[in-house]
Amino acid sequence: MDVRVGDTLLMKKEHPCGAKEFLVLRSGADFRLRCKGCGHEVMVARQKIEKNIKQIIRPESEQ
Repeated sequence: MDVRVGDTLLMKKEHPCGAKEFLVLRSGADFRLRCKGCGHEVMVARQKIEKNIKQIIRPESEQ
């Protein structure tokens, strides 16, 4: 799956704050994501994130 820094991920499950969108800050073997609702940052393994992605939203300038 092609996930890049700067992408917004729409997830199947929501964050405890209620938001489903996360901004990708780092990608590799794991991802650093920032919740678009509350701003909380988390590091999660690539395998766990990839199975929970519903949609990848690219910034307008890169499409």
